[in-house]
Amino acid sequence: MFFSITNSQNYIPVDTIRYDERGLVPAIVQDYLDGTVLMMAWMNQESLKKTLETGETWFWSRSRQELWHKGATSGHIQHVHSLRYDCDSDALLIVVQQVGDIACHTGQRSCFHQVEGKILPPPADTLSQLFDIICNRRDNPTQDSYTCKLFTGGDNKILKKIGEESAEVVMACKDDDKDAIAAEVADLLYHTLVALAHHNVDLKSVYRQLQERRK
Repeated sequence: MFFSITNSQNYIPVDTIRYDERGLVPAIVQDYLDGTVLMMAWMNQESLKKTLETGETWFWSRSRQELWHKGATSGHIQHVHSLRYDCDSDALLIVVQQVGDIACHTGQRSCFHQVEGKILPPPADTLSQLFDIICNRRDNPTQDSYTCKLFTGGDNKILKKIGEESAEVVMACKDDDKDAIAAEVADLLYHTLVALAHHNVDLKSVYRQLQERRK
């Protein structure tokens, strides 16, 4: 279920959330732009109320037995965009704008950054993952990579490919070929991401533009 953070407190089902025997409920925090899972923490009724009242995340510390305002000392505050609760009303999903793009106390973007002892970026949406790979090709070129060859060709090669792929999207749409449309749009998105990386424009900047236009 979903409700906006801007709703009146009277319409928030704080009292109907199913807290455990300790009076706590798990809260998963997710980035509002690319869906990255940033952290998991615990809330009680009081911290949930403060989160709704302030528009910033508040949690319950089990070790200190006290409320804590996320980012109060580090500056990495989380501005809440929306809050959902699951079908059993015993878990929360909080969608936030993470200030500083750092949620973990270790300095990583996400607390879920460890894989078999290695530090890896957390999974996000498909475009964000692809963009990370493209940026890695830009920063660590290899001879046989098609992406690296595009970067070597610069704007002339990259923009030419965007023009070609745009025309192919148009033709696929004219033919009403759904499989071809999906394939050609995928090609166009890929080459557009290469252009963004070439000009050092973060994909999140595009997402922010789209979010602003939704308003």
